[in-house]
Order: sequence, then structure tokens, then C-alpha cells
Amino acid sequence: MININNLGYRYSRKATIFRELNFSLMPGKIYGLLGKNGAGKSTLIKNITGMLFPTEGTCEVFGSIPRKRQVSFLKELFFVPEEYYLPNLTIQELVTIYKDFYPNFDSNQFDNYTKEFKIEKNKRTTQLSLGHTSISLPNLILNAIEACKDSEHPKISISAKQTNKGAGIIKVSDNGKGIPDEIVDKIFIPFFSSKKNGSGIGLSLCQQIMFLHKGKIQVNTIENSGTVIQLLF
Repeated sequence: MININNLGYRYSRKATIFRELNFSLMPGKIYGLLGKNGAGKSTLIKNITGMLFPTEGTCEVFGSIPRKRQVSFLKELFFVPEEYYLPNLTIQELVTIYKDFYPNFDSNQFDNYTKEFKIEKNKRTTQLSLGHTSISLPNLILNAIEACKDSEHPKISISAKQTNKGAGIIKVSDNGKGIPDEIVDKIFIPFFSSKKNGSGIGLSLCQQIMFLHKGKIQVNTIENSGTVIQLLF
């Protein structure tokens, strides 16, 4: 059971994400969080998992206090973020490294899953198809939505075409705030973000995926006018 009592979190005195949250989640059920960008969904999950610490109130998960990050609690927890980084290791190497952290890890079940999904355990994560458009494109669209949130007449367009030479191009453009000149050269640096709640992984992951598929990503932006990002295959 998860018990939340008068929970509050803020990044600073002027940036309160939520406050006085009260609810309980019962075991054996699946729950979802609905809310607009910036409502605090990810922040709440990170408070529940002990990745962030509440600034007020309490959070209790199956009798444990997440902020204490006790081994008995962490061994029962696995958190998959929306954006993630995979090290250049084989699937089997990843299992060897991490399985001891999870006493309930079932090797037989893992083997069944790899067979069912046709995943070769001796391949490195960088050699596996991560579904470049299924990961990269939604991330670019979310960035465009964020850039346009203060625009009086927001406009986002998505297009795809094939050149005469057979190359593919997917383009995402918006008329949002654009990217300031002083940071445009940093947007692909891992963990760099100009957003308050940004992870700094999204664009760097997009670029890595494109490189792995022998493609590239191009950015053209004008501050206060908009941005055009192209995925070139």
C-alpha cells in the first residue's frame, strides 16, 4: 500500500509543484496519473520511489519511507523513466550486473521473455533496434508543444518525405519560442536541459539513436520565432 499524507514538493520557494496531497493506493491494482505538462506527475512518482524527497508531509510505501532509501525497499522497486540511457553492454552483461540487486529476479522468466520478443542476449544494447522514430519523434513533438505553450497562435507541423536518392526525412517544426543562441550548441549534451524539470536526456538520446542507424538530426532555430528539427535517414 502507498499512503500519501499532506505531501508537498517545491524546487524553490517560488516553484511549488504540489502541496497537501492526500491519497492511498491499494496493492493488486494498476493506477495511472493524468495531468497536463508540469502538473507534477513525474515529480510525484520520484517522491514515491525515493528519487526526490518531499519538502512537506509524508510518503509511505509498504511500510517503508522512500527518502531513507533502505535496501529492503529498493530491492522491491524498479523504475522505468520516460527517457532513459542504455550503456554499451550486452543484454547478458546487464543482467549479470543488476540481477543481484533484485533477489526476486527470475532467470528462467527472463530467458522466456528474450525468446518471446526475439532478443539476442549476446548483442549490445547499441546494436538493438530501439525503434528510432517511435522514440525520437514523440520526444521532438513534446518539445515542440512545450516551446509553443506561450504562443498566441501555436502551430506545430510534422511532415515526412523521401528524396530522389531514397533518403528519408522527417521534419517537426513549430512557431514557439525557439532556442536561445547561447545554448543551441549544448542541446545534445547528455543531461543538459534549460527546462526546470527536464532530464537533459531526450535530445541526446535522439541523436545517439540516429547515429546508430547511420542517420543524423539537424536543428534550425530562431529565438522567438520557432524551431525546425529534421531526422535524416
